[in-house]
Amino acid sequence: MLQNVAIDCADAYELATFWSRVTGRPLHPEAAPGDPETQVVLAEGPALYFNQVPEPKTVKNRVHLCLRPDTSREEEVERLLGLGATLVADLRNPDGSGWAVLADPEGNEFCVLRSESERAATTP
Repeated sequence: MLQNVAIDCADAYELATFWSRVTGRPLHPEAAPGDPETQVVLAEGPALYFNQVPEPKTVKNRVHLCLRPDTSREEEVERLLGLGATLVADLRNPDGSGWAVLADPEGNEFCVLRSESERAATTP
């Protein structure tokens, strides 16, 4: 069984707080500012575990998260940009396919995919 997805970072509590807002899920009940490790408790599947490390991120992620929103992809991208994410690459196509690559406040890339309803509307 997969326990968690670990994300190295400079500030575990701050980055976990960002991802808590992204996912709409709570931080671990014992999480506090300054904690060197904490997690976001997801409704299903593994937890998002944030571990403070001394070295900065230097290259592209080898593993990243892909989000499939309940709302439209465009609405979710705008919401995440408002939370502090940045747009890294816009791979959305005029026909509605594709995705957007964003980065969290520490530069970790993640993708925003089309919602299930958007996919269903374009599937033959």
